[in-house]
Amino acid sequence: MYRPSNLRELPWYAHNRWAGRGMSEGRKLLVRATHRHCRVEFRGPVFLGPGFSLDIPGPGTFIVGSGVTFRRGFVCEISGDGRVEIGDGCTFTSHTLIQCSTSIEIGEGCTFAQSLSIVDGRHRFRNPDVPMLSQGYAFRPIRIEDGVSVMGKCTIAADIGRRAFIGAHSLVLRDIPAYTLAVGTPARPVEYFGHGDPPPGVRRSDPGAE
Repeated sequence: MYRPSNLRELPWYAHNRWAGRGMSEGRKLLVRATHRHCRVEFRGPVFLGPGFSLDIPGPGTFIVGSGVTFRRGFVCEISGDGRVEIGDGCTFTSHTLIQCSTSIEIGEGCTFAQSLSIVDGRHRFRNPDVPMLSQGYAFRPIRIEDGVSVMGKCTIAADIGRRAFIGAHSLVLRDIPAYTLAVGTPARPVEYFGHGDPPPGVRRSDPGAE
């Protein structure tokens, strides 16, 4: 844990360690007070940073495990009876948007960098006689397994396997296997760093590579 190295750092340290925690508890009280019509659970210590927002107009579910950190600008929108569940020890750094109408399940120990979107629906648009916004959505549940790392400015609309690493600016439209590095728009696996055989067409990574 960080400790201030000189007296000039004490005001910053005090604000972030004590005042920040107090404001987080206040945000949790406000969330509970305004979402009594649905299911919202914080299963242990959770930090809610500035800009944390839940939009659940119906009977949806939002469950957060212990030790989760929402640093800044986290927004979750749940429609109907949608369900979002976040496992223990996850970190959301800055400005995440989650939109859910079915289910989005995030495993334990995942890390999400800035400017991230996780969505379980895609616009239908291919009917030439109907405006796009009138064509509705195609939905599918999303599962992100334990230990996944997603770098900045990514959009996630498919499953991601255990310990996968998603490079910055990636668009995940197809499922990503476990223990793979995936990059691109659309994202595709390019390296495998697990113990077993790599998926077909994916090279094994060099353990010494950065």
